[in-house]
Amino acid sequence: MTGVSSSSLIGGEEEIWHATLIRGRSVAPAYHHKPLYHIPAASIHFRSYHQKLLDFYCHFATHAAASLGIPVSKVVRLPTQRSLWTVPRSPFAHKKSQENFERRTHKRVVKAWDAHPDVVDKWAQYLRQHAVGGVGMRVTTWRRLPLGYGQKRVEEVKGRLADLPAQKIKGLADKIVKEELAAGGKKPAAASVQAP
Repeated sequence: MTGVSSSSLIGGEEEIWHATLIRGRSVAPAYHHKPLYHIPAASIHFRSYHQKLLDFYCHFATHAAASLGIPVSKVVRLPTQRSLWTVPRSPFAHKKSQENFERRTHKRVVKAWDAHPDVVDKWAQYLRQHAVGGVGMRVTTWRRLPLGYGQKRVEEVKGRLADLPAQKIKGLADKIVKEELAAGGKKPAAASVQAP
């Protein structure tokens, strides 16, 4: 599709837009898919001392998410962290001659919703593969367990407890009580609790 203009595809289908070679697409803002259920899937935090490099990499990350069909937020700027310190210019005699240094850490965040965990992992892996020097990235993902998992887990634990004999549990409890009383300096009571 060489004779297609970018203006005719912007209103068209998103699949055609991403499958077509368009010069200068990377300069334009990324296509943002609308989240359907607003279930959080991932959050990616970016940090750098270089603001232009950080903005470039965030732009790249949103384009990669759009190509994978992941609904993401726009890039959100977090507060810039300032680090200040003072160092003497020379040792000993010239203590009053000092030099001030400042370092600014710029931060950005992108959140993703309604995406399959495997797709989010592929996105994070792609971003790590094409990482830019001087930009740090921290990926936080959320995974959902299937419905009914808690009930299965409770039944599994009850099944394990039913297999243990009552005398073994009572012996273990008596041993724990004796160890705790010995650690506290008290003598164990003569009468012990009987098992039902």
